[in-house]
Amino acid sequence: MDLQYWKCPIPEKLPDFIIGGAMKSGTSTLHQILDAHPEVNISKRELHFFDIDNIEEHNDFYIYNRNKKTWKSPYLEENPKFFWDWYLSNFKYEKKSLVGEDSTTYLASKRAAERISIQEKPIKLLFLLRHPTKRAFSHYNHLVKTGRALYNFEDTLKYKPQSILNRSLYKTQLDYYYHFLPNENIKVILFEDLVSDITHTVKDVADFLGLDFNQFNREAFKIHANKTLVPKNLKTKLYFNKKLYRYRSNKPISNLPISIDYLNRPKFKELVYLKIENLINPLCEKKPEGMRLETQEFLDKYFRRELYGLDELTGKDILKRWFP
Repeated sequence: MDLQYWKCPIPEKLPDFIIGGAMKSGTSTLHQILDAHPEVNISKRELHFFDIDNIEEHNDFYIYNRNKKTWKSPYLEENPKFFWDWYLSNFKYEKKSLVGEDSTTYLASKRAAERISIQEKPIKLLFLLRHPTKRAFSHYNHLVKTGRALYNFEDTLKYKPQSILNRSLYKTQLDYYYHFLPNENIKVILFEDLVSDITHTVKDVADFLGLDFNQFNREAFKIHANKTLVPKNLKTKLYFNKKLYRYRSNKPISNLPISIDYLNRPKFKELVYLKIENLINPLCEKKPEGMRLETQEFLDKYFRRELYGLDELTGKDILKRWFP
């Protein structure tokens, strides 16, 4: 793969750090906490730039014009200036400040690891890991909320297991980063530590980034960002999701030069549909329906095997804590 176009033409404008995942592991909370520091400027949204051409992770970047029967390409090498200008436009630059971004897909992307590693500016990577079974279940509930889950948890494992399991395969994913980047530029944080001892965990992050911990407003440590809302009734929500899926499959797709989900705003009919759905079955803050014990035991055995070697790779007692 030719990487020449992936080297930033203005390296000094690249971010100093990236929160690279994993999804549903406290990345949004850490984003908000760091954003509250007076010496940090972090992009307001996930950018997914360094793996923008990964169709498995970003099928909404591939825009198909059904009238012209053409695709809008997300391949940077076809128009590198456009893509780099767009990426760098998301950052604010001020004196004595660190610039950052977070994109939860990066951890699962070998392409992102290699492309970040070739930059002339050293970029620090923060990865938050969560008990893989619990993360997968939280991921599933996120897909339910956003209309992308069509089955219950067990049937999703049966028919579309990759949609909720792949982001928990931390060992293989981190191998890429430890291969391409210096160990001192990688920081692994456990979600469980962020929850149980947020002060100590944030201080550890501040030391890694070279930030003055004392400048944090302690009120920021009370943030719990991106809470997963759950539907009042799961079966009703899955019924609506299937109806919405059929509608979205048949509607015309826009022809934008670059597509990110925040650009694909719902059309009027879809907004009406979602409004009706929310009246009948609103999302609310409550604990989701629990995972079956036998499913949890099955996934724990699966992940214990798939993540073998994670402790040695990271130098942390992770599996011993998750699977005592």
